[in-house]
Amino acid sequence: MKKMQEYIVKSNRIFIGLEDSKKTWKLCVHCDRMIVHEASMPAKYEVLRTYLNNKYPDCDISVMYEAGFQGFWLHDLLESDNINCIVTPANKVTQAKDNRVKTDKRDARRLAKNLENGDYVSCHVPDRERREDRQISRSLNQIQKDITATKNRIRRFLDYHGLNEGLKAGAWTDKDYRQLENLALSHSLRVSLHVHLRILDELLTVKKELMAELRALCEKERYKVGVLSKKSTPGIGWMTAIRLTLEWGDMKRFPSGKHLASFAGLTSREYSTGETIRRG
Repeated sequence: MKKMQEYIVKSNRIFIGLEDSKKTWKLCVHCDRMIVHEASMPAKYEVLRTYLNNKYPDCDISVMYEAGFQGFWLHDLLESDNINCIVTPANKVTQAKDNRVKTDKRDARRLAKNLENGDYVSCHVPDRERREDRQISRSLNQIQKDITATKNRIRRFLDYHGLNEGLKAGAWTDKDYRQLENLALSHSLRVSLHVHLRILDELLTVKKELMAELRALCEKERYKVGVLSKKSTPGIGWMTAIRLTLEWGDMKRFPSGKHLASFAGLTSREYSTGETIRRG
């Protein structure tokens, strides 16, 4: 059986489904509509490359894995070694509706089968520079969430200890939070409040630094035209313009306005059957 599989694979085109996790990768190798090999290995690219070079030296190799927590670095490495790599959205992978068993091994088999059959949707993979630049925008989003969470902790702290009397009602500015240092408090409460205010102050400083970096990206040659174009739309300032430019990438990849709206999540949805109509 092993010799037969080697004969089938030799100098042929093979299709590999790769199911990734933090510690291990499961592989399923398809050729001529059959499984010719399955493997499990540590989640290290050097191990994968050695496996492919040793076992399939003369083959035309295609690999497909699901987009997820590991991003696109594996795609970059495979492509740099002249190995065709497809990254597919996890929610687009086809499978039988009655399938209630899910394992990494089965997932790898399904990916390999779909890849060989051409039954898949591929992700747009931004180049490394754009991915790294847009991380500034995404880090800014994360920092803003941390700022909001810290401010909420401070307000809950004041509520819990009955310290809201005489304080400003409604929304607060960053300056209002800094003025809390002047509250007359016991030593223990002052220590606790000071910790929250110090964290808030550090987060605001980081936010300011990230915004400066984001603004500098507006002048980067590859983004400048896109930013100016989006800023010409009423209601869009420099920050929204650079964020859209970083996230959308090359607008030529959208064949029509409908495709762009779908990517941005701005299209209507419907799930209707029989007399039941659901729209959203």
